[in-house]
This record gives sequence, structure tokens and C-alpha cells, in this order.
Amino acid sequence: MLGMSLATLTVLHVVLSLVGMLAGAVVVVGVLASRRLPVWSLVFLSTTALTSFTGFFFPVERLVPPHIVGVVSLIALAVAAVALYVYQLSGSWRLIYAIGVLLGLYLNVLIGVLQAFQKLHPLQSLAPTPAAPPHLVAQVVVLLIFVALGVVAVKSFRPEGDASISPSEAG
Repeated sequence: MLGMSLATLTVLHVVLSLVGMLAGAVVVVGVLASRRLPVWSLVFLSTTALTSFTGFFFPVERLVPPHIVGVVSLIALAVAAVALYVYQLSGSWRLIYAIGVLLGLYLNVLIGVLQAFQKLHPLQSLAPTPAAPPHLVAQVVVLLIFVALGVVAVKSFRPEGDASISPSEAG
């Protein structure tokens, strides 16, 4: 597994995921405030992509839902990166970036919640299966938070220096 033990891969994967979630939270706050935050964006996009990438190296015998989430996340992050670095958030790429960032962060957080319920004893005893009510409530709450953030982000994201903003929008 990339020349490292399963324990090392797990630590690397978890650290990348946590850094990605932290950086993603900062980037989302930036999106909500119409700020680009280039360093935080780079950290978020790269660590979250690496989180998804390293997830494919855990030993499993078949395709499992986290693999599908990983593929969707990599696609969302790649599109967000293209919107940011190639199209400089011009025109509709601003919206595409905001959605890509939120989707990438949401998927990372969703898997984090699922893993927390599987690995942390207090949560595991509270909800031993993904179908248990506390587990489902946590998933729905995370989804609702990200949908609300997405609605606000799509309506408000106007990064500084965006030439596609009309004078009436600039205020």
C-alpha cells in the first residue's frame, strides 16, 4: 500500500482528511464572504483530493460505497480546481467552484461522520449500524447544513476582482 503499513496509511489518510475538513471550512467561510483565499483553497483541494485518493488503497475485496464517494469527490474537486485555476472564477465558473467546494467538503465530512460512528466507541454503542436513528439523524443534519450553506454560497459568492459582476451587483 504505497510502500507503507496499513497503520501508517490510516494515519496519513485521517490526517489528510482532518486538514482537508479544516481548510474546507475556511474556504467555505471565504466563499460566503466572497473571498478567494488562494492558500486555503490549495490546501483544501489538495488534501481532500489526497484523502479520496488514499482511500482507494485500503484493502477491500469489492467496491464499497466510500469508493463511489471518493470518485464523486475527486470529480467535484477537479472541476472546482479547473474553475479556480483555469477559468479564474469567471462567469458561471464562480457558481461551479462554489458547488464543487461544498460538495467536496460535504463528502469528506459525510465519510468522517460515518467513520466516527464506526470507530469511536461512544458513537458506536449509540448507533451500531448506519441505519440506527442517531446515525441517520447525524447524516441528515450534515446534509441540511451543507444544503443551506450551498444555497447561501450560490446566491452570495462574488469574489473580489470578478470582472463579471455588473455595476448594479457591486452595489
